[in-house]
Amino acid sequence: MEPELDSTKAAAGNRKHLAMLERLSKRTAASSAGSPEASPVAAFLSRFAAAKAAAETALSACRSSPDGAAASLAAASSAVDDLERLVAEASHSLPPYELRSALAAVSDLRAAHKLAASEIRPKKSFSFRNKSKATKNPPQDPPALPQPPQEQPKPNPDAILPGFGFRSRNGATLVRDLRAANEKDGDFTLADLVSCEVYLKGKCRALYIHKLRDCRVFIGPVFGSVLIEDVERCTFVMAAHQIRIHEARATDFYLRVRSRPIIEDCSGVRFAPHALKYEGIEDDLRDSGLAEDTGNWVNVDDFKWLRAVQSPNWCLVPEEERLPIVDISEVQEKEDCK
Repeated sequence: MEPELDSTKAAAGNRKHLAMLERLSKRTAASSAGSPEASPVAAFLSRFAAAKAAAETALSACRSSPDGAAASLAAASSAVDDLERLVAEASHSLPPYELRSALAAVSDLRAAHKLAASEIRPKKSFSFRNKSKATKNPPQDPPALPQPPQEQPKPNPDAILPGFGFRSRNGATLVRDLRAANEKDGDFTLADLVSCEVYLKGKCRALYIHKLRDCRVFIGPVFGSVLIEDVERCTFVMAAHQIRIHEARATDFYLRVRSRPIIEDCSGVRFAPHALKYEGIEDDLRDSGLAEDTGNWVNVDDFKWLRAVQSPNWCLVPEEERLPIVDISEVQEKEDCK
């Protein structure tokens, strides 16, 4: 019953965002004749509304067509990725209110996709456990086994984060050359890592980071978006079109980013310019549309600090404390992804 309520709320939120964006689109279109600067915003809102409708249609198909649920889920993921990429590409030219509204709508759709994935994903088979216990007391065990999945319909976040990646490691050095990976240019996930050093060479489409502690992370270009949640006492060096950071504490970010970095519910975070090097990184940056350093690493938006004065939640890393350029060309793979 709970998943249905969550999906209903998500759908209502999506409809509200769509209606708001449509109103903004009409308002901006009406004033575009007298204001040439408004036309790019109107064009974005029109494209965003169409892409958002496509994503919502794909999500609806996940539930309406059980036989093709897996394919519909993949199509929905791709549609949400496309929508997120559209926002990332236009974020540098959007007014703050339109940008925040678009990001909120994308976040709602991403949450709805995760919920759909948790509902559609087949439950783990208990056949092996049943077989092992059947010889001892067959009448008692089988009825009790199916209960836990129904009591916990939502899996842990790291179980539904997309892409391949590194998960649940402690004190490891994790190295991956994405240029040689089987899932080249796909999504990559880092989740539940403690005291690890992570080195990713090559580019990926999107990066998801969840629950890291005391880690050092060096990432090649991301030609889509980066979502970082629940990190503490870490250092990140990365380049991306869009970077959103939630619940980060005492963490440093060395960035090259096309749009303004966004933080929410963060404290003690610091920012500095990109400081990563490896053989071929210039080609990867160019292919990802990140060859030019926009300087946006210093233009941080704190969505939980709306006053005109500087947010107390972030600052710049003092020059004397900044990392030198880190060259990871010689770092070799030591761990497999899973």
